[in-house]
Amino acid sequence: MMNKSTQKIAALIAAFTMTFPVCSWADDGAAPEPANAPAAQTAAGGEASGQAPAPGPAIVSTGTANTIIKPDKAPPAFEMLERIETIIYGSKREGGLLNRLNDVERTIFGRELPGSLTERQTALIDFLERGTDTQPSVLFKLSVAEWGVSQEIHPTWPLTRRIDAMEGILEGMNQAGPLVSRLERLLTKLLPEGILATQFELPKETIVKGILLNTLTVRNVKVDDIIILALNEQIMIGDMLVAPKGSRVFAHITKVKPPRSFGRSSEIEMEIDGVEVLGPMVVPVNIGDAAKKAMEADSAMIGAAGASLAGAVLLGPVGLAGGFLIRGNDKQLKEGTLFYAQTSEAVQISAYQVPPQISPLTQPGGPAPQGTRSDPNLY
Repeated sequence: MMNKSTQKIAALIAAFTMTFPVCSWADDGAAPEPANAPAAQTAAGGEASGQAPAPGPAIVSTGTANTIIKPDKAPPAFEMLERIETIIYGSKREGGLLNRLNDVERTIFGRELPGSLTERQTALIDFLERGTDTQPSVLFKLSVAEWGVSQEIHPTWPLTRRIDAMEGILEGMNQAGPLVSRLERLLTKLLPEGILATQFELPKETIVKGILLNTLTVRNVKVDDIIILALNEQIMIGDMLVAPKGSRVFAHITKVKPPRSFGRSSEIEMEIDGVEVLGPMVVPVNIGDAAKKAMEADSAMIGAAGASLAGAVLLGPVGLAGGFLIRGNDKQLKEGTLFYAQTSEAVQISAYQVPPQISPLTQPGGPAPQGTRSDPNLY
């Protein structure tokens, strides 16, 4: 719950976007859960329900370029501002906290906001990641706009680069002005009827296909490292866009064993934690029958799939709940390797209901449809 000062700042932020009233919630429900939260905290309640949270990915800001991340907890006084700067610029800035916050606000709104340091940062996080009762978050709108332009998104790029890229495609050159004004101008050209964030129940056992963005070896990863994969195909449920291609899939390393004596091969054990959907929020995933069937279907229909899947052993619910055990003499898991998972439970999310006039963009690619539940008749 926001205090009165934070509410005033939020109202002022809303005033900046009233000139561009193209976005609203599809219903009167609450704003979505905090973006990029650990998988254990986003779905079934986690600590709020009195249960100890399961292992999951650390909070990784949108705009973080690295896809192999070493855990590093920043001091609380700096953590929120560094998160905001990473979303906007791709990395934290140097200097005093107040000067850095002023720079962020001028980049986004063209002016500084009133209030205390904490209140201003909280209002910015809400604006960028959570949205309000009347508007989706900036990251939700930005992802829909990117998807509308190129049918995939770039969450490892900072906000500045993502908007620059869309302006280059649509207008041929980058424009001046605050980021929020530039984004809303693009949205009016792409989707003049507006963007609605529709509350939607994502079914259990929805297929998630993640592709490895960097080669993993026993030398460049260690236990607890966070691994970011990219969603290989968009997740669509009917006319609901849940997660565009390129969305982040989170994993973490649970075991690393270098090559041993007597020819015993190296091992890397990796657990898939969740997929980042529009909102943004992270939905927990695991390995089960639906994921296995999707992998088998792709392997059967694409002759070359065996090469990309070789070395990855899908252990399933007996053994690792959501894990892959990689064994091999080459001591690496190559960039481009495809991993299969499925959503652990049905969960309420914010999705984008695609208008009929742009429905051709929703056609799935690949032999085993992503965003469908396990059904033998599908394969």
